Formats: sequence, C-alpha cells, structure tokens
Amino acid sequence: MGDVLAENRIFSTVYTLVNDLVPDGWSWVAYLAAGMSIIMLVVNSLMIMATFYTWVERRLLGRFQSRLGPNRAGPFGLLQPIADLLKLLSKEDILPRSADRIIFNVAPVLMLAATLIVLAVVPFGRGSYIADLNIGILFVVAISGIGTFSIFMAGWASANKYAMFGSMRAIAALVSYEVPMVMSILSVVVLTGSMSMVDIAEGQALPFILVLPMAFMIFMVSISAELNRAPFDIVEAESELISGYNTEYSGMKFGTFFAAEFANVLVASAVIAVLFLQGWRWAVLPSHLWFLLKVGALAFVFIWIRATLPRLRIDQILGFAWKFLLPLSLINLVVAAVEVLSWPEQTALQQFYMALINWPVAIVSIVVFSKIVSKRQPVQPVVRVAVAQEVV
Repeated sequence: MGDVLAENRIFSTVYTLVNDLVPDGWSWVAYLAAGMSIIMLVVNSLMIMATFYTWVERRLLGRFQSRLGPNRAGPFGLLQPIADLLKLLSKEDILPRSADRIIFNVAPVLMLAATLIVLAVVPFGRGSYIADLNIGILFVVAISGIGTFSIFMAGWASANKYAMFGSMRAIAALVSYEVPMVMSILSVVVLTGSMSMVDIAEGQALPFILVLPMAFMIFMVSISAELNRAPFDIVEAESELISGYNTEYSGMKFGTFFAAEFANVLVASAVIAVLFLQGWRWAVLPSHLWFLLKVGALAFVFIWIRATLPRLRIDQILGFAWKFLLPLSLINLVVAAVEVLSWPEQTALQQFYMALINWPVAIVSIVVFSKIVSKRQPVQPVVRVAVAQEVV
C-alpha cells in the first residue's frame, strides 16, 4: 500500500477491509475500493453540506435584514432546498437559438467539477485527505481558476450581450485579485517552507491568522471577489445585467451553477481554515468535527459580509485590487521573508515574535494606503454648452 497511503486513515481502513475479502493477486480491487470510498465520501458530503448551507444563508440573511427567510417547506423551512431542487428539475431546459450548444452545456459541469477537484488536496481531519501533494496549494490556485473560465464560457456561449458583460467582469476580477491572493499565499509558504496543505497545517505553531493578519485579510477579500460574493458580486448584478453570465440558463443547468457557487464558499472556507486556522489541529473535539466547525465559522463570516456591505462599482473593485491590496501584499511578503531570514526555526515563541511585528505593520499599512486610495480625484469642470432656441 505504501507509506504515504498508509498515513491516510480512511484509505488504509477500507483497503485493509477489502483486501482481506478478495483472493490473492486482487489487491488492485482494494486500491480501487479505498480510493472510490474516499472520493464518494468527500463529494457527497460536500453536496449535502452545500444544500444545507443554502438554507442557513437564506435564514441568516433574513435575520440580518429583519425578515423570516424560508419558513414554509418543512419545519423552520428545512425542506426548502429540496423544494427548490424539485422545482428546478421540473423546469424546461431552454437552449438559445444562437448559442454554442457544446460550450453552453459544458460550462456548468466544468464549474462544479473544479469545485470538487479542489477538495482532493484539502485535509479535513487528522490523516484524512484524498491526496497529499507537495504542491497542494499551487494545485488549489490552478484549479480554482477553472471555475472563473467556466463563467466566461457560459457568457460567451449564450450569445447574449448581458451574459457576455458579466463573464468579462469575472475575468477582470480574476486577473486583478489573483495577484494579491497568490502573494498572500506566498507568505504562508515562506513561513512553513512547503506547499503541501498538510505541512502548512502542521507548520503553524500559532494560527497564521495571528502571525500573518494582513495575509489573512488580503486572502479573505481576494477570494470573496473571485467567488463573486458581495460586495464584489458584479458578475451577475441584477440591476445592470439581468442575471449576468447565467441569464440564458434554466432548469438544472442553472441549478448546477447555483450549487457550485454555494459549494465554493464551503471549499474556500476549508482552504482558509488550513492556511490560517491550523486546519484540524489543536482539536478539543474529534478532528473532523473541529475542522467542520472552523469551516462553518468562516462561512458565517461570508454571510455576514454579504448582508452588511452594498455592491461596489466595477471601477471601485478593480481599483481596490491594484491600488490597495497589491501594495499591501508586497509589504506583507517582504516582511515575512525578512522574518524567516531572522528566525529560521519556526517555534511557537518565534512565531509569537513575528505576530508582535506583523500586527503593527498591518495596521499602519492599511491606514496609510486607505488614506492614499481614498483621496478624491480632481473633478473635471463641467462645460455648459448653450443651445440656441428657435424663435417662433
């Protein structure tokens, strides 16, 4: 089975169980069964959690906005996601006459697939993961970009100008916010000396949310923009673009986009928990449950932000990335590199010293660049043109 796979508790348990039942020389069946069991467990758990998360978000938004939220289907509205699913399944699947049929149909599947593939390298408990890649966080960044390209595919294939505008906005946000997001991840990699998600979680003597507060802020904002979450939800701004990239979608194709968007929030929360909250470590409960509690707390923060902040304009969103987040990410990376050169051994005491330095740096940098960005641009004088009126 190998030492690497033996460290995976779920894989080793299923492999041993199946291997004892099959004849000699059929160990490949045990490999297949163990691998498929992990994949099915992770994928189905995510989809069930995403389904429940839709209810949680709608109920919490109702509370934030002084209303009830879904409360008709089942007790406390718990069956509302099931009712929505049945409604979408019963709707007609409409294909625009001028649409590119193949790309139009592939786009929602690709978006959901990218969400599920990212989970392959996310450790969701002690010794529990699908694969521990030595380039795990690089894998996450690369695959997460596929979801944005699927949005562009959907907008382009729809042959609709509003859908195309929405998809072009998604690409603009990806290009703008991918740079500071990767720079914030680099500071984490510099401190841990590894890109493996397992090594990053185990390399945090203190949670990196305390050691690298500015990196956490930058990553949180950048991932919100890439996930099309408020206040960055300009991709499907209903006041301007009807519904954006998914305007022409109906039925379960629309439902697939819908499920992928909500699942993306949970996957992003899981990645943040590993990068900045020690993953499953220091569990006062079973490691899997402890990890899920961290994911739930981060998902609540996403909901809170959505209910609080209004939507920004496209120029404000792009300017915020290039003028504010990018300089902060460069400062954060340089400070982290200098600290690692000064304290090569990453003990709890040394990470505590780093936190004492990084918090003042983060506060001063944010205040200074906030002042710079908020300076009003000179207003061009309004030239009034007199129009001659016809005398009757």
